[in-house]
Amino acid sequence: MDHFYLSLLLLFVSFITLSLFFITYKHIAHFTGANLPPGKAGLPFVGETLEFLSSGWKGHPEKFIFDRITRYSSEVFKTSLLAEPTAILCGAAGNKFLFSNENKLVTAWWPESVNKVFPSSNLTSNKEEAKKMRKMLPNFMKPEALQRYIGIMDHIAQRHFAMGWEGKDEITVFPLAKRYTFWLACRLFMSVEDPDHVAKFADPFNVLASGMFSVPIDLPGTPLNRAKHASNFIRKELRVIIKQRKIDLTEGKASATQDILSHMLLATDEDGKHMNELDIADKILGLLIGGHDTASAACTFIVKYLAELPEVYDGVYNEQMEIAKSKAPGELLNWDDIQKMKYSWNVACEVMRLAPPLQGAFREALNDFIFNGFSIPKGWKLYWSAHSTHRNAEYFPEPEKFDPSRFDWEGACAIHRFKWEKLLTDEKIVVDPMPMPAKGLPVRLLPHKA
Repeated sequence: MDHFYLSLLLLFVSFITLSLFFITYKHIAHFTGANLPPGKAGLPFVGETLEFLSSGWKGHPEKFIFDRITRYSSEVFKTSLLAEPTAILCGAAGNKFLFSNENKLVTAWWPESVNKVFPSSNLTSNKEEAKKMRKMLPNFMKPEALQRYIGIMDHIAQRHFAMGWEGKDEITVFPLAKRYTFWLACRLFMSVEDPDHVAKFADPFNVLASGMFSVPIDLPGTPLNRAKHASNFIRKELRVIIKQRKIDLTEGKASATQDILSHMLLATDEDGKHMNELDIADKILGLLIGGHDTASAACTFIVKYLAELPEVYDGVYNEQMEIAKSKAPGELLNWDDIQKMKYSWNVACEVMRLAPPLQGAFREALNDFIFNGFSIPKGWKLYWSAHSTHRNAEYFPEPEKFDPSRFDWEGACAIHRFKWEKLLTDEKIVVDPMPMPAKGLPVRLLPHKA
């Protein structure tokens, strides 16, 4: 009997050893080939993913990129991220190559966790999805349409400050920024403006956003599993809104141009077919996520830098007050007012240079190709990094310095109501996957005297 158990143990150990050998061999095989970029594969499955993520968790996402640029003396290097062989393209040339070859040599790629949250994304190719969105978005995003949204944005902003900022001694900026941008996105994309209706989406939406880029383990209680349940709840609520909008369009109670939901319901493909409700719900959900996380991160970091740099705050405040003085009581902002915000815009650009809401994005190679003298095999993932240009002295002299004048060639509702002070002077910044203050950026409000 002892020999039997010993044999079973040896068989089990042999199986595990052979499995690990096979996994390791397969992992290494991905990184063998002629003329691949310099770099290393890291451990099987894990690769260099933990180091890549931990640099963001520690508040220095650029470190992973610049350490390797220095180590390999190259602006393209290989690594393994999210269990995928990956080439990271750095600098302006790499960005231009990827963006100019979209759906030619490369296509958008998302981690498996995203595909589980958005099941309809598995039914059509990224190229087909991109064509659909390019057909619908121009009407919604063209300059004359954007000009119409300015008054809406100002109206929502004023309601937001009245509800969340006025009468408070201290606030936490990041949660309030998320609430504002989500409210604004709901209004612009779906004409949903009632705060109670918006709040119904808010909690499940935050669960979805936090679990969408998590480890792809779909077990009860895991972030991915909670994100899937949240997405199903939101999708169900969106379909109720979609059905009602169909009725309103038929009865003339809704306009064909009032928001992107109407655009999607009325748009047809080459065969004259309309999009189905699930597809529309997924696309609205994707737009809400894209518009919510990036915008709330940008708003939060603008508040952060204005609190840290009094001279910059004063410049923005003076510009905003000049515009405010030209407005009649209750008059909303318009396009001409926005054109006058030159310094404010430069400050916003400099904030997004130093704290880009989107750190980078993945692509997948559709064919073998050569970049910068190195071979990139078909099926490899590619990643572009905002920091590889934003914090590069070749493109921005003294890249760590906050200097809004960098954007002088380019041509704020809170700032004329309040000044503010950071309550945590050394608050850590975490990138996961968007940049955010670890404690949400608590500030003390100092209302301006009337």
